[in-house]
Amino acid sequence: MRAAHPARLCLLLLLGLLAACATGGGEDHRPPPARWHPRPGSDWQWQLSGPLDTGVDVPVYDVDGFETSRAQVRRLHRDGRRVICYVNAGAWESFRPDADDFPAALRGGQNGWPGERWLDIRQRERLRPLMAARFDMCRAKGFDAVEPDLLDAYQEDTGFPLTAADQLGYNRMLAALAHERGLAVGLKNDLAQIPALVDDFDFAVNEQCAQFHECERLRPFLDAGKAVFHAEYAVAPGSFCPGSRRIGLSSVRKRLDLGSWRQAC
Repeated sequence: MRAAHPARLCLLLLLGLLAACATGGGEDHRPPPARWHPRPGSDWQWQLSGPLDTGVDVPVYDVDGFETSRAQVRRLHRDGRRVICYVNAGAWESFRPDADDFPAALRGGQNGWPGERWLDIRQRERLRPLMAARFDMCRAKGFDAVEPDLLDAYQEDTGFPLTAADQLGYNRMLAALAHERGLAVGLKNDLAQIPALVDDFDFAVNEQCAQFHECERLRPFLDAGKAVFHAEYAVAPGSFCPGSRRIGLSSVRKRLDLGSWRQAC
């Protein structure tokens, strides 16, 4: 058999290299899809208890990550909704299927909700794989974003000597975990650290800023073109909605059980 001409051999090798680069050698090296960036004024529904009501005519739903099925997320997507995955990132919950994965050493004092104890957020390396698994669940179910709850534990009596620096480090870890999975991530409350964290998070979720006269503290998110999903419990919509509309909050009134009931602005 006649040997291949050297120039032809080089060409074949070059073509092989180009093909390998294009396929990644059998691995998918394509960048993750661009994550969602919710904009100010987007209407929303926040439901964390009771049978999920998918009939609310809003573009954004925020629902419990464990209790909501992949099929329900798909249905919401078919109806044109974006869907946020609520997970508790600041407290251990005895009733969750992964409760036994959290060592007792991570659990602090009770936080006032049945079956919940504060987490020692100083131990980020122990919490990282646990929170990554929860975010993986959100991604596997098809969620667009995550809402990690209780991101201001350093201001509470947790049983641990938490500092503002501990909270910043933990919150940034959570934001990075979400972004690595192509998920948008919301900063829950933690008003004091908004100036330091607004660049790390894609939106904010706030409770009761009107009741406590704190809504102006959320402006860094709005000024950055990022949505603030806001809920009040005790203040009537007629009192807080005009101010919400003026600055661009996405505001609703909810009951504390966070069932399907809502009053929109």
